[in-house]
Amino acid sequence: MPDFKKIFIFSKKRYLYNMKIIQATIQNLEQLIPLFDNYRIFYKQHSSPNAAKEFLTKRFIKNDSIIFMAFDNQNQALGFTQLYPTFSSVSLRRTYILNDLYVASKMRAKGIGEALMNHSKQFATDTKCKGITLETAVDNPAQKLYERLGWKKDTSVFHYTWEV
Repeated sequence: MPDFKKIFIFSKKRYLYNMKIIQATIQNLEQLIPLFDNYRIFYKQHSSPNAAKEFLTKRFIKNDSIIFMAFDNQNQALGFTQLYPTFSSVSLRRTYILNDLYVASKMRAKGIGEALMNHSKQFATDTKCKGITLETAVDNPAQKLYERLGWKKDTSVFHYTWEV
């Protein structure tokens, strides 16, 4: 397991919560699968740990996403975020899409989501990319967190989706 960057967070309850955030590798797959499966269940998908394992294994093998995971002192996985790289032709720079953010339900409101998002922002800064974009449901209460952390709601463009 790689060296951990320790992050100390004061939650709303004002107690010190100690966690470490790492960039996940395939060695973290078994700890990531239950979080990823629960994330999908949260978005009304059927539980499928095998499909989650297959999907995540491909991400690691193809190296086509960046996954950060938060762990407690007992090395229990608390949450994750997944960034997908893309490019901005206009700015001629890499950018990332924060596609997934999940914190285990019993660990919410402890600053873990905030720490994962801040870690992602620091990664973007360190890699000198253009920035990070995320999409969320209009009724997602996490919007308050995003705005508190300096994310700006884009009101100047429309996003369109075409699905097969």
